[in-house]
Amino acid sequence: MNVFEKLKYLFLGIGFLGLFFVLNLSSIAGVIFPFAFSMMFALVWANQKIWLVCPAYLISSIVLDHSMPSIIGAICSVFFLFVPYLIHYFCKKPLPVWELSIYCFLSQIASMVFAITSSNFNSIYYSVASCVLGVLFMLGSITFFEAIFVRGFNYRLSAVELISGGVILMALAGGLVPVQLYGFSFLKLFVSFVLLAITYCSKTYYSVFVAAILGLGTLISTLNPIFIAPFMLWALAISPFKTYRKYFSAISLLITEIVIGYFLNLYPDFSWISILPAGISCIIFALIPDKIYESIKGVFDLKGDRIAVKNVVNRNREVLKRRLGSLSDVFGEMNKVFRGLVKQNLSEEEVKKLLRDEIVSRNCESCPDRARCHRTFQAETEKVLDELVTIAFEKGKITLLDIPSYLNSRCGRLNGIISATNSLTRQYKSYSGMLSNIDMSKMLIADQLGGISSVMRDLSKEVDTEISFDGRREQKIIDELLFNDIVCSDVIVFERDARTCEASVVVRNTDAEKIKIADIIGKICKSKMGVYEKFPSTKPGWTTLSLKTASKYDCVFAISQHTKAGSSRSGDSHSVQRLNGDRFMFSLCDGMGSGKDAENTSEIAIGLIENFYKAGFDSELVLSSVNKLLSLQREEKFSALDVCVLDLKNGFADFVKMASPISLIMSNENVSRIESGALPLGIVDKVNPTTKKVVVSSGDNIVLVTDGVSDSFATDEAFEDFVKSCYAKNPQTIADKILEQALANNDGCARDDMTVMVVKVFDI
Repeated sequence: MNVFEKLKYLFLGIGFLGLFFVLNLSSIAGVIFPFAFSMMFALVWANQKIWLVCPAYLISSIVLDHSMPSIIGAICSVFFLFVPYLIHYFCKKPLPVWELSIYCFLSQIASMVFAITSSNFNSIYYSVASCVLGVLFMLGSITFFEAIFVRGFNYRLSAVELISGGVILMALAGGLVPVQLYGFSFLKLFVSFVLLAITYCSKTYYSVFVAAILGLGTLISTLNPIFIAPFMLWALAISPFKTYRKYFSAISLLITEIVIGYFLNLYPDFSWISILPAGISCIIFALIPDKIYESIKGVFDLKGDRIAVKNVVNRNREVLKRRLGSLSDVFGEMNKVFRGLVKQNLSEEEVKKLLRDEIVSRNCESCPDRARCHRTFQAETEKVLDELVTIAFEKGKITLLDIPSYLNSRCGRLNGIISATNSLTRQYKSYSGMLSNIDMSKMLIADQLGGISSVMRDLSKEVDTEISFDGRREQKIIDELLFNDIVCSDVIVFERDARTCEASVVVRNTDAEKIKIADIIGKICKSKMGVYEKFPSTKPGWTTLSLKTASKYDCVFAISQHTKAGSSRSGDSHSVQRLNGDRFMFSLCDGMGSGKDAENTSEIAIGLIENFYKAGFDSELVLSSVNKLLSLQREEKFSALDVCVLDLKNGFADFVKMASPISLIMSNENVSRIESGALPLGIVDKVNPTTKKVVVSSGDNIVLVTDGVSDSFATDEAFEDFVKSCYAKNPQTIADKILEQALANNDGCARDDMTVMVVKVFDI
């Protein structure tokens, strides 16, 4: 046994000695003493060291009453515990509670014998009552110790366990009444500390109940109600300060004790020494680290039963993560399958050979000069036919003028060769176009399957991390909201990552619009919080608010538009969408031309882009897919595209541009340019958008325009210079000024559809 273990057992023995000293003094009306011996049995059952517990009980009993009956009674109590314990220990069999109860009752045989021999009927009655009540007290103590020593402090106590703990407190309070030293009351020291700790670790009204229980304990022991009122006043005084620092509760208790003694005169003899117990307990309470109190809070946490619910949440997230990962793999494999179905077009040489052989098959099989042309002059004949096929591909058909003199002088089936060449070329071009569309459709499906696989994989990563719930903050939020006259029936606080805290609170409908809710929760969570969702609760009359760590920035936007002169509809479309998280997507799409067709083209493109981005697809896949879809239409429809994805949490702006005019970022009176050089959507099979990431800050204005606006200025520099001159705080003012100037540049006539979008970024 090392030094630390020796010190541990030394302090533990002293603690048991003090406990039994108090419980030996505790009684019911001063005549029934059921607490000390029954506590000894309960402690041993709770796996406390019997070689510490029994000597502590024996010493305290003999010191308090060293008469012969008391000594024999104490030895008898220890005997009926120690001997059965040793028997069960060596037999390696646990000691059941029912059997322990019998030994507990038998341990008082000596006391009952002395009571019977005294010929005092009251003594017999009191002795039997002590035995019966002692067994009941032991069973209650075992119930309480089982919760504390076996389960620990992480789970709240049941009603029976709380009652058992309350009875133990009553017994301790009753035993501490006579324990004084020169007017220093150990009862006040104990009760004041217990009330401070209970108030800090549990519901505010718990301290009032505990104060009543402790006062009742003194009343039962002494039949004097003198302590009930002071204890209740202590509890009422410290309860309002629970939501603040614990020092305020301590100061409030100390002030209340002074008022009770000096002004209310509730104590018969009161002096400065009478204040010391409360003062010392306040100091001890303030010096104990908060982490110790946090471990005790689980005992009184009314939401302890929600631990299972929270575990289910994390368990479901784990299951969802695995299923999403499996789905991602499925879609990934389907992507590979569809890409494998794409048929590669034949090379130019293979096509020419194929068509040449078909032309020969149709015209030369029955020709009498076949041997001479295809054996004697094979090389020259193949070269001429290859040249004719090449001309047919380039011009669409061949005529008699395209036949070389060599073939014209030797071949008698020129008309058949011309007809077969033109027919086969047209058929191949038609087939090749159809095959290309089929392959493009397969590639489009493959791209979407790959995109879905990527989204599934990202979602799987997002739910991979376990959500960390914070019960301590939840209780603080409920208390603080109640202090501010906001009734909250339930709250859950959890952290998604180191920078994102989320909370869900259920408040009365009348409180749901109060701005201070976000401020209070933000103060407790130590981050600025904002309400991002609000919906009715399943409980009538209540509203659920979802809050999370607020973004660093927010934004507003403005739109100014003008339709091309003579056109009833604009070919420009715009979109503003909130994406997942704290991102917004601002986009302009300009369908080539004006009127209904251009409007439809731009709306189709912008609708596709919106939904792809909202689903979580990355920019490259979004634009590639939209480009393929537009390319598959029968008519050629092209669209210029301007997309800005704004991350308000980190202050980043991602620009994706396809054949769109320059975009500008206004920082006070300085302007930076984002240019574009890519072809419009729908022109070529593979898109190469211009992308750029820039950092934005508070006060910046992002300007997006269609070519109807930019083309009205002589140069991009002229457009940039004008935007510099129209800086304003209101983005709508900037948009209106740009559109007015664009119209003025064209003498008030819109030669194309015109759209201006201005997005202003600002601090929250």
